[in-house]
Amino acid sequence: MFFHPIALNRRGLRHAGIRLAQAAALALAVTLALPTRAADERPVRSRVAPVYPELAKRMRVTGIVKVEATVDASGKVTAVKTLSGSRVLSTAAEDAVSRWKFAPGADQATVDVDVNFSLSE
Repeated sequence: MFFHPIALNRRGLRHAGIRLAQAAALALAVTLALPTRAADERPVRSRVAPVYPELAKRMRVTGIVKVEATVDASGKVTAVKTLSGSRVLSTAAEDAVSRWKFAPGADQATVDVDVNFSLSE
């Protein structure tokens, strides 16, 4: 059986176009289904600086720890969870962010916060 190269390319292109359209539709559906982040709507009223862990200082561990904070309507942090970053620094970041105060809002919000740990020379 002989297939013409142009026929194969057309079929392959059509198949790729269908797959691309399906992927775009899925991406749109997922984007619409995800809850919106309220980071811009809930400014920080007061911050508490993290206490740099002594072990991390000795090991010269630095970097950014991304923390997800759940904030109630009054602006109080009710839950924190580390999303990424050093495990050595994550507890200090969570402890600090849990004591932050945010601006009041209509209801509960989830805010992503970056806590930067750096050593001064």
